[in-house]
Amino acid sequence: MEKKYVSIKSGKYRNAKISGVFPLVKDVSFGKKGAFITVDASNQFAGLGNIRVLLNDVNNVEHVDAVIAEAELGNKVDAVEETREDAITRIRRRFDILQEMTRAVIKGTVRGLILSGPPGVGKSFGVETEMEKYDMFNKLKGKGPKTEIVKGAMTPIGLYQTLYMNSNKGDVIVFDDCDSVLFDEVCLNMLKAVLDSGKKRTISWKSESVALRREGIPDRFEFQGSAIFISNVSFESVKSKKIRDHLEALMSRCHYIDLEMDKVTDKFLRIEQIVGDGMLDEYEFGADGNKEIIDFMLEKSARLREISLRMVLKVADLRKMSPKTWKELAESTCMKRA
Repeated sequence: MEKKYVSIKSGKYRNAKISGVFPLVKDVSFGKKGAFITVDASNQFAGLGNIRVLLNDVNNVEHVDAVIAEAELGNKVDAVEETREDAITRIRRRFDILQEMTRAVIKGTVRGLILSGPPGVGKSFGVETEMEKYDMFNKLKGKGPKTEIVKGAMTPIGLYQTLYMNSNKGDVIVFDDCDSVLFDEVCLNMLKAVLDSGKKRTISWKSESVALRREGIPDRFEFQGSAIFISNVSFESVKSKKIRDHLEALMSRCHYIDLEMDKVTDKFLRIEQIVGDGMLDEYEFGADGNKEIIDFMLEKSARLREISLRMVLKVADLRKMSPKTWKELAESTCMKRA
């Protein structure tokens, strides 16, 4: 008998939401709770076999061609669980790519770069290091700094002024956690012009402004610099359709790097990597002391206010300050209430 498959758009098994492609066991039937369908869930959910999926609408199920279904299920079954070593390599490679792309922005090969990732994993550090090298190089050549790092809130007119002040060829602006410009339509329209693929990128401000007149800033100028956006916001998961459309327009003009560090284990692997690279050398704890700090954070991860490189330094400061009571101090100052 030929195997049949169905695609469930939306359903429930016990209290869990169910969706995806499944081998069909028994087609739609009706019971006390309403319509349900019986499918084989063993491929998608370990430990489950045939399950009854409750449907709030029979139109949420459709039959799927066997060839297409088996290809999709095969991809899921063949997926290999990532090893610790593979995860470390993946994370390190993402940051290596970040360094490489930052240098491309400095050279002007790339006009714009968007970097997305969780807070406290060193997103800014690599970018700022490259900016410092670039400014040092320009200083040695007898030139002034060519970079500006913008942090915090910014108004549209403030953005216009910043763009003008850094509009020359070779200038690089870094917007570091300056998410207000990403959620303002006027700012977003200016940024789209900044990153436009055309040969000439013209930025204009047509509203009357005393501030611009006072600073001698024209209401129209050509932007020849580059920009980097560092954000905790995942551009691909913003819910507002209006803002998402603007962000997608930015991504189409930029190179977009997602650090792919959504899991707690990824954050700890990054912490181990940076500590192993010498982050805590100045504290002179030694390898065992460094490991003790990481092990403590792992043990208390559920209660830590955040899992980040900043938290590593906070705990290290406490250990340096009070070698005997640092754990007690950390529990009082770095953790949520039990």
